[in-house]
Amino acid sequence: MGCCCSCFGIGENSSSSTRETELASKQQKVNSSTLAIARHMSAPGIRIRGATVSGEGLALAGVTIEQDAAYWEWHIIKPGDTPPDEEDDDDYDEEIHAVKFGVSTKKDKAFYRALKSAADSGTDESTPMEDGTALMRPIPQLRDGDTIGIAVQHSDLPMVQFLLNGEPLHEIAINRFRGAVYPSIYLPGGNGDGQGGVSENTKGGGGGVVEGDISATVVFDENDFRELSPHSRFGPLIAARGII
Repeated sequence: MGCCCSCFGIGENSSSSTRETELASKQQKVNSSTLAIARHMSAPGIRIRGATVSGEGLALAGVTIEQDAAYWEWHIIKPGDTPPDEEDDDDYDEEIHAVKFGVSTKKDKAFYRALKSAADSGTDESTPMEDGTALMRPIPQLRDGDTIGIAVQHSDLPMVQFLLNGEPLHEIAINRFRGAVYPSIYLPGGNGDGQGGVSENTKGGGGGVVEGDISATVVFDENDFRELSPHSRFGPLIAARGII
């Protein structure tokens, strides 16, 4: 009888272990599928190859930021990069054509159709609030291999912090925001592909990055981070448990 009880206990432990393994596997699949650039929430001119984006327009990851403090990185890729011209000090022009980083509210195809309609009619004078970049900031003169760190906190005072190669950019921090937001990046037009960046989605292959075309790889896995977050409370972004 004791043997039977022992066997029964082993069975219970085995069943519990199996359930935990299945739950962990399911969570991992959820994370891998949602912690990626969402085609349906990104502009038609954005090209997606795995975790790397190029082209033109706004691109959003497919998961909202729900934890108190989260950190992720963008790794810049700029083939054929050359040292900047020290005599070129046109800060205004640099900011206009700079890549923007930060967060954005949820977007859909209707949003991008409205932007295109405004552009086609010649009345496109969108403000950052209207074009989805209100909670984003431009970082000019990016070099191949640069790392942009984004740290978002919800507790106390909601804030978005920006870091360039580990150095905080305090002057462009966003101190207040509300509502559900998603990690995002904005690639400006005329981004080196000779076609204003407008291209078909090439997720899964094809349409490689051309010389001079800035692209960026989003990194959510802390094992692949190049820099430290601004504080230990900023952990890697995770998918909400509620979507399992």
